[in-house]
Amino acid sequence: MIGPLLKGMYTTLKYALKPPVTIQYPEVKRPVRYRFKGRHELKRYDNGLEKCIGCSLCAAACPADAIFVEAAENTDEERYSPGERYAKTYEINMLRCIFCGFCEDACPTQAIVLEHNYELSFYDRASAIYTKDMLIVDVPINGRPTPQKVEPGSFDRAIPVMEDPK
Repeated sequence: MIGPLLKGMYTTLKYALKPPVTIQYPEVKRPVRYRFKGRHELKRYDNGLEKCIGCSLCAAACPADAIFVEAAENTDEERYSPGERYAKTYEINMLRCIFCGFCEDACPTQAIVLEHNYELSFYDRASAIYTKDMLIVDVPINGRPTPQKVEPGSFDRAIPVMEDPK
């Protein structure tokens, strides 16, 4: 009877003398691990073109069927991506997403990335569907918008040559 009582008091005193581990959440963000899979983001190239070429491989790889991609053709007057097509509609239903990262692995252009943002909240089902405008968070460096007018014949490959990381 005395043994468990002393053991409990020892545990209480041991943790009472340590500093608290509580963080002040809204002001201080908790750091995440390197391999953490958080909010999805669609990336752009440095020239402002979208990396997504509308191939729908991310939607095919998604086991929860949370991604919907509708492709459209690029023209020289309105160019959204360097390929022949671009994602006219790109939606992720965050209620269905299981954050597995298969969409990130399936993407040939590394357009969809699961970043480290873990603050995902919504008040109704409609706001749980993230559209393309909500997913593209990168602002181009030179400030060019994405439909761009380009010279005819400037893009002859669906996936541009990747630069060497130096």
